[in-house]
Amino acid sequence: MHRSLALLSLVLLTACGASKEMQLYPTAGPLFAELPPPVIRATATNSNDNSGELRFRIPKGPRCTGTWTTVAPTVVTRERGINLSIRDLGGRLGRDRETVAGVNSGELYAVCKDGTIVQGTFVMGSGTTSGTGTATDTLGNSYKVLF
Repeated sequence: MHRSLALLSLVLLTACGASKEMQLYPTAGPLFAELPPPVIRATATNSNDNSGELRFRIPKGPRCTGTWTTVAPTVVTRERGINLSIRDLGGRLGRDRETVAGVNSGELYAVCKDGTIVQGTFVMGSGTTSGTGTATDTLGNSYKVLF
């Protein structure tokens, strides 16, 4: 029984994808006025992909859920033809996808249980799960976003 429960948990975690912690540091507004300003720790799911779910709680406030997404351009190359080398007789047919190196922009948007909206933008390097950005909420707070 325990083994099947552990296997089910592993399958569910794998299906959800890797998660990444994101920190939102208040830079202006009511939360910034607190000493010390609280840090919001958010969990971003599917960190190995271009989009995922975002979950966090505003200090002394409601739970929030939303989405993060990034635009990571890819290049698709197709290969066709005949190769007449001795090592590789016959033709090649295939397609490869690869991420274009550079800095990719992204957005985050979340709605809290009390109707508070948090939205922001960030940049991250291609093929990485780290980045930086800014966000604001409808309570008058501004944040530095790091992950």
